[in-house]
Amino acid sequence: MSYKSDIEIAQEARLEPITAIAKKVGLDQDNIDLYGKYKGKVDYNLLKEYKTKPDGKLILVTAITPTPAGEGKTTTAIGLGDAMAALGKNTMIALREPSLGPVFGIKGGAAGGGYAQVVPMEDINLHFTGDIHAVGTANNLLAAMLDNHIHQGNELDIDTRRITWRRCMDMNDRQLRNIVNGLGGRMNGVPREDSFDITVASEIMAIFCLAEDLTDLKDRLSRIIVGYNRNGQPITAGDLKAQGAMATLLKEALKPNLVQTLENTPAFVHGGPFANIAHGCNSVIATKLALKLSDYVVTEAGFGADLGAEKFLNIKCRTAGIRPDAVVIVATVRALKHHGGALKANLGKEDLISLLKGLTNLQKHIENITKKFGLPAVVAINRFPTDTEKELKLVEQECIKAGADTVLSEVWGKGSEGGMDLARKVLKLAEGENNFRFIYDTSLSIMDKIETVAKEIYGASGVDFTPNAVKEIKKIEEIGYGNTPVCIAKTQYSLSDDPMKLGRPENFRITVRDVKVSAGAGFVVALTGDIMTMPGLPKRPAAEMIDIDETGKVTGLF
Repeated sequence: MSYKSDIEIAQEARLEPITAIAKKVGLDQDNIDLYGKYKGKVDYNLLKEYKTKPDGKLILVTAITPTPAGEGKTTTAIGLGDAMAALGKNTMIALREPSLGPVFGIKGGAAGGGYAQVVPMEDINLHFTGDIHAVGTANNLLAAMLDNHIHQGNELDIDTRRITWRRCMDMNDRQLRNIVNGLGGRMNGVPREDSFDITVASEIMAIFCLAEDLTDLKDRLSRIIVGYNRNGQPITAGDLKAQGAMATLLKEALKPNLVQTLENTPAFVHGGPFANIAHGCNSVIATKLALKLSDYVVTEAGFGADLGAEKFLNIKCRTAGIRPDAVVIVATVRALKHHGGALKANLGKEDLISLLKGLTNLQKHIENITKKFGLPAVVAINRFPTDTEKELKLVEQECIKAGADTVLSEVWGKGSEGGMDLARKVLKLAEGENNFRFIYDTSLSIMDKIETVAKEIYGASGVDFTPNAVKEIKKIEEIGYGNTPVCIAKTQYSLSDDPMKLGRPENFRITVRDVKVSAGAGFVVALTGDIMTMPGLPKRPAAEMIDIDETGKVTGLF
């Protein structure tokens, strides 16, 4: 049986004008800045007009620890939103924007898959409305102003050996991880070591997605710490008088992007922080606006629940004053068998032994969501044709033992029709008991907060802090940023900080090698293991398969 590719399905879709999509959630053309026929930006100032309007229900979609076998979290989120809309519910979807790094690297596109996609798929995956480029430009403006200040006499007495601000670009490029700049003589700047992050791992992106409005954005930008002076005092973007120009670059980008699904359900796609490095959620503005415009909002958090969902709940919900009404944990039989030790080539074969071993990973995520955070959850089994009835039954039995029901999801192949059972279950869950709680109080020390996440969410036996990490934590607490949430940068491929430890590892420790403050974002970042803030391309980048013909038709984007 032959299957159409994601891009082929998307290119055959019948899109409605974005003005018609806007009308479904009560917006007229005056509320939309048009970017062609099928994309629009919505004014965030509408949040002030809707201040007294009650919020809709918020549904969070997360997943097990990712594997090469795939899970389908975004696809499930989109299909669930379509199914709820098909059941007559006023529903919106709120997702992150794809980064060009993964699109051209190993992951490919991030607009869903099969018959559960947001469209126009090519635009969303490739530049979209330019938001991520605006974030990168604002980031690099600050870097340019910082180096220019030093070149022009260094009135702030900045210590060039203690500059913490990095440049960024939205592409995987390991060659830029560590560089030397300012070469070529006095007229070309002051030579110093420098480095690049990928844009979606930058503090500007984190700020962009946590800001409540333009005023809050500018205030957060002013608090960014770019380095230290020779007396050890922090130097901020506000000291450099950069926040006004940076906010000006971001003012249009701050407006949420309105698009649609293949079934014409309204969707915001806005902001794109990585979940293994940053907090992995779409913008607060988009989520809050969607909650005012609809009765149900389906959103997702990046990678597994130990990363995206933990940060969604401990950082985004705390910052924005929101909480989910229900959580969907996405898993596949194939991925669970991989966690149990099955080889990728054998994932299509029935293997109850590997499946049972791998189910421990799913059970830990269920425990985290239901017992640690106190939220109602359902497991969505993203069904593959090779899944056997025995395997599906085993998953159901083990999930019930862990405290969550399972529902088969077939939205990839059937769209909303394949998500009806899941939608009905979620609607029921969203009306039930909800005992949401954070897993730590921000008044705890930075070390205690990191250890709490490591022990409670990852299942670690403890945390080892390198001498450098201890020194940085002490400095961060001394300058007044100890009472913030923690954002742990960790491999997405394991509950531990070792990507080779699959399933539910035991008796392991997390190593924190560095800690930095993101004062504007309002959290402290702990770097664990070998995590990189600038990824590299794989041996065969996805870019090798992407092409365009003389008519402008894109192929190879998946």
